Amino acid sequence: MALIDRFIMEFDTALRSVVGGAHAHRPMPGLEAQLASLLDAKEREHAAGLMRVNHVGEVCAQALYQAQKLVARNPEIRQMLDHSAQEEMDHLAWCETRLQELGSHTSYFNPIWYAGSFAIGLAAGLAGDKWSLGFVAETEKQVENHLESHLKELPVDDQRSRAIVDRMRIDEIEHGQAAISAGGAVLPEPIQKFMQAMSKVMTTTAYKI
Repeated sequence: MALIDRFIMEFDTALRSVVGGAHAHRPMPGLEAQLASLLDAKEREHAAGLMRVNHVGEVCAQALYQAQKLVARNPEIRQMLDHSAQEEMDHLAWCETRLQELGSHTSYFNPIWYAGSFAIGLAAGLAGDKWSLGFVAETEKQVENHLESHLKELPVDDQRSRAIVDRMRIDEIEHGQAAISAGGAVLPEPIQKFMQAMSKVMTTTAYKI
């Protein structure tokens, strides 16, 4: 693919991540479930907050993968990152659709989340492929933990959101395992703690705004 074509595709991905309009290649999980008729106003608001957090996580994922693909040394690793990014785009589209169904909105800070994550992904990628992959693995592990907690917090009757989150969780586990199998290094504990702290700031803010 020509460089200009690649640039156009990546710019389109960035734009869809920030302003909306992501397209999923797989059907959205939970289509057979009821939309939200069984949810009261408080449950609907809580579900929307959690799905907004998940959407922000996918915005960040797109930025991270785009940056890491940009500086990956190994073509096979770049291809693996691209595959994971495509599945993360499905997640992005699913969360966006579910937020619309719940009568809510994506985070107003998406441009900030994207820019910050792109910078972090670039730094991880420049550190070398093994550290870049290690960063992917640690990120996916933390996202998996968030999704598991959301499955416990989502209203029992919101089977649609629960199906989306569960499918996302399965995909994140696979992405993390793929990164480790490709040679990802275990990140030092201080970096893991820093990532957890930054994630806490993001999730707390995105739940409301």
